[in-house]
Amino acid sequence: MIVTGTAQHRAWQQRVLPPVEQVRPGLWSIPVPIPDNPLRYTISYAFTGEDDGVLLVDPGWDSPAGRAALASGLSAAGAAVGDVAGVVVTHVHPDHHGLSGWLRDQGAWIGMHPAEAATLPSRLWSGRRPEQDRAWLRRHGVPAADVSGLVVSPERMRGLLSMAEPDRVIEDGDLLPLTRRSVRAVWTPGHTPGHLCLHDAAAGVLLTGDHLLPRISPTVAVHPANEGDPLTPYLESLEQTGKFAAEEALPAHEYRFRGIDARATAMISHHGDRNREILRALDDQGAATAWEIAAALTWSRGWDSLRGLMRRMALGETLAHLHHLETVGAVRRGDEEPTRWAR
Repeated sequence: MIVTGTAQHRAWQQRVLPPVEQVRPGLWSIPVPIPDNPLRYTISYAFTGEDDGVLLVDPGWDSPAGRAALASGLSAAGAAVGDVAGVVVTHVHPDHHGLSGWLRDQGAWIGMHPAEAATLPSRLWSGRRPEQDRAWLRRHGVPAADVSGLVVSPERMRGLLSMAEPDRVIEDGDLLPLTRRSVRAVWTPGHTPGHLCLHDAAAGVLLTGDHLLPRISPTVAVHPANEGDPLTPYLESLEQTGKFAAEEALPAHEYRFRGIDARATAMISHHGDRNREILRALDDQGAATAWEIAAALTWSRGWDSLRGLMRRMALGETLAHLHHLETVGAVRRGDEEPTRWAR
């Protein structure tokens, strides 16, 4: 992998916002800060010079600082907030979709994949009671003493329930409504069910959202409202992404890079290593809950240092691997409560 966003890379190392940059004629990167988050910022991308106005990808987290940074970045690109005609979100996490509603108030439309619209918090979490969440945690082996620290409270979700619904859907292979360039949507489920990458073949770039990042692995996890197998489609998406080897990657975090194929291969290998670690844990423990398995795995900060939401995320990621391993026939789940997994 080769770092191409050298100014972005320096900013990442220095823990400051990177500069606004014109990465291609009529394509700008605009960093938007994320309050109190180790990711620090989302990189929004603005397609300018269009007959109908600016098309903005992933406007970022909604905060006063975020609104100011986005307005300043658009100004550097020769535009204003009111010039944004449309917003495309790679996925609906608040560090990507948060500012979309504010932009729609200024006259912009919002587009996303239909599978992503189905995962908006207002659809998945509205009306969900804490008792249901506690039952889900207990089902996956969370000890009673730890449940209260992991449960998602209505207060935590309340701010996310108002995130904007889409005005239009963008399917796999669709061209974005641009007048001066051809940018095609590439459906890459995994990090979320409707995650999109965006390919501008003439410019030689692939906007990768959170699907493929230069340094970290995006979260692929099972959630109470989505008990499926997200890892299998993510691995398949990585295989497809590897075919864009000639393009420069424009991710939503960190910095631009080349070597999409090598990075995709590295991510596939990373998940393969985790699968093997889970199988070794099951060999050592015998039948075990997802919580017990997660506690036996290697985490960058160590299991004992994880608290609250971080432990919940670790549990969700472990479940994603278990569901994938079940899909490929490597493990099986029992019928008891809490659920136990075995080879």
